[in-house]
Amino acid sequence: MSTPESLPGPAAGPRRRPGFVLAPFTHHRAREAGIGRRALESPEFRMLLRGIYVSAAVTVDARVEAQAALLAARDGAFVTHQTAARLWGGVVPHSPALHVGVGRGTRRARRRDLVVHESSRTPWTFRTLRVTSPLDTFLDLATSLHLVDLVILGDSLVRRERFTPVELVRHCAGATGRGVRVARRAAGLVRAGVDSPMETRSRMLRVLSGLPELETDIRFSDAHGRLLRRLDAGDRATRTAVEYDGRQHIEREQAWEADIGRREEFEDEEWRIITLVSRDIYASPEATVDRLRRIFRKRGIPLGRPSEEWRRHFPGRS
Repeated sequence: MSTPESLPGPAAGPRRRPGFVLAPFTHHRAREAGIGRRALESPEFRMLLRGIYVSAAVTVDARVEAQAALLAARDGAFVTHQTAARLWGGVVPHSPALHVGVGRGTRRARRRDLVVHESSRTPWTFRTLRVTSPLDTFLDLATSLHLVDLVILGDSLVRRERFTPVELVRHCAGATGRGVRVARRAAGLVRAGVDSPMETRSRMLRVLSGLPELETDIRFSDAHGRLLRRLDAGDRATRTAVEYDGRQHIEREQAWEADIGRREEFEDEEWRIITLVSRDIYASPEATVDRLRRIFRKRGIPLGRPSEEWRRHFPGRS
């Protein structure tokens, strides 16, 4: 048994609990340690899955969720799908259930709060946990994620250096089975140097509407190779850029002033920076597409053939 730790307890004062409660544990383990049902149902603990608990003092992150999923599953299970993506640091839509995989023909645990997939994947070990590789995780999620969300996942895993765009394209090209077509298409749209999911959404709105993708992550360095400035995406020939500006960029006065100065430097060099915010992507994508097409045409950027595919992924709202 681990060394006991002092954990927050009821109002009467702190209660000393075994150290194992700092990681997910079963109600059977709790009973063996003398922790009763009333204590487990108190604010001292949090239930992660049915019969799986952790101390309320623990921050529940991707690793804790993965530990809970493996504890709830049978021996030999490994983390997969959204749960694996989060463990690798990827960005995926919320899933109300946790996901694990087991070998073909293995008896699967039946639980409402845990999705158990039959899988032929060979798991890796990451942060001491068995999990599908980043590349296999991307392929698995191609069966359930839409194109834009899959590209967002790919961009985020590239940013975390889990694989490169070239490695992803190669892996998807050799894959077979469900979801492989969307996986291959998404892999071809994944880019390095993307800082946020909204940058990916901005790029995908352009691509799916037939507008030029533009160069991603344009960097400007001095003679010594030190980074001076960067742009989310742009066309160097016409000095036109598209930037996504989230609220976090302007919450501090100092950062806002620095951004103004940076923008003025670009204007001095005759760059035209088109700034997009959340409502341009979510609320009024059609107006955004029209606006970008109009500006690109004026700036002399060759336009692609218009496409309506963007409407399926960016429905907008009134």
